[in-house]
Amino acid sequence: MKRTLIISAVFIGASVGAFAQTAASTVARDVKQDQRIESGLKDGSLSTQEAAKLQRDEAKVDHLQAKELKDGKITPAEQARLKAAQDKTSQDIYAAKHNDVKGNPQSASSKRMQADVQRNVEQQKRVEGGIQNGSLTNHEVAKLERGQARVDRTEAAAGRDGHVSALEQKRVQRKENRQSKKIFQQKHDAQERKG
Repeated sequence: MKRTLIISAVFIGASVGAFAQTAASTVARDVKQDQRIESGLKDGSLSTQEAAKLQRDEAKVDHLQAKELKDGKITPAEQARLKAAQDKTSQDIYAAKHNDVKGNPQSASSKRMQADVQRNVEQQKRVEGGIQNGSLTNHEVAKLERGQARVDRTEAAAGRDGHVSALEQKRVQRKENRQSKKIFQQKHDAQERKG
């Protein structure tokens, strides 16, 4: 009986760890995708309009992450859907960076979009850190990814026409500020990842 309980406990612990790693790995991939978008804006291989379209793709991935993590775990089928969505976004980033459309990294609009995408990177790194150190549960990560999807959609709308005005950036920054507060609150509440 003791042996069965020990084996069960090890299996459950490994399963929780696998789900945690899965949540962490999907958020880590978000960080990398946003870093690729930011670098494309900075080196001129992406225009503001292309970056906006890519942020729309990122919003879809974030929304899917929120949906898949809502019940606190990611099944293999859900993981496969997430991987497929992230693979598509990765391909879209590659295609946009290697087409004939070029951006002006020194334009005010591009600099605004660069700053917004850089903030996404930092916010997602905070979420990833919370998963790694156990201060965020998968339910909390789901809520935060839903919020990040809203930020990404706002960025996509701001750059849809190829220009991000100062007013549009303020709108994005308000959403980013709300998201930042939510990340802080979720990381510092009493809930902890078990396992």
